[in-house]
Amino acid sequence: MDFIFIITALFLTSIGCLMIASLMLLLKDNDLNSVSTYFLYIASGILLGAAFLGMIPKAIALAEPAKITGFVLIGILFLFTLEKIVLWRNCGNKDCDRHSSASSSVALIGDAFHHIIDGIVITSSFLISIEVGIMVSISIAFHEIPKSLGDLSILIKNGLSRKKAFWYKVLSVSIALISGVIAYFLSNAIKNIIPYVLAFSAASFLYLSMAQLIPEMHRKTSIKDSIIQILFILIGIIIIYVSLHLR
Repeated sequence: MDFIFIITALFLTSIGCLMIASLMLLLKDNDLNSVSTYFLYIASGILLGAAFLGMIPKAIALAEPAKITGFVLIGILFLFTLEKIVLWRNCGNKDCDRHSSASSSVALIGDAFHHIIDGIVITSSFLISIEVGIMVSISIAFHEIPKSLGDLSILIKNGLSRKKAFWYKVLSVSIALISGVIAYFLSNAIKNIIPYVLAFSAASFLYLSMAQLIPEMHRKTSIKDSIIQILFILIGIIIIYVSLHLR
């Protein structure tokens, strides 16, 4: 039964999310921007809720709290350093300032690494419990849809046709399926590191939310936009809370 849940979750969070993102490209620009914006808001709440309500508490229940919180800190520093390296490799001027476009190869390589981690995390979470697995899968899905949309846009802007961009992304997201299945069959071997996998994943969720999504939200400062952002963040947190209390 666990294997069925894992395969379903891996498929929905990879191929399923890519299909939704691809369909979103058919929307008019104004509609697409609105939908993407609301996904960003709710994804931020979901990632924060998953990290603080689900992943960190579950990891602490399986290992020493000091080790888990230390691993979360290491994960955040690692991701910051990794992002800096990627940005340095793609500098467009002598001051090495970040620019808006990235090469297709860098986008795909980074995406492949991202999906390897996703596959392992989804499998590891279901090995703890169905509730945790569903929570993690929801978190990844809400992040993956706008991310796939962004990746497709980058590939298309860099000269690929929509068809080629789609199939490149299919290959990329399929890695999550492969890594997740491998992790399942190696479950006995990875059982001891599951708490640290959760801790690292929580670090990535926190980093993504606080270093990328929330700063993006600060671009809109009106009272109306701020209230909408807070409401959608709270909705995201509530979704995670409900997913953890399904039984």
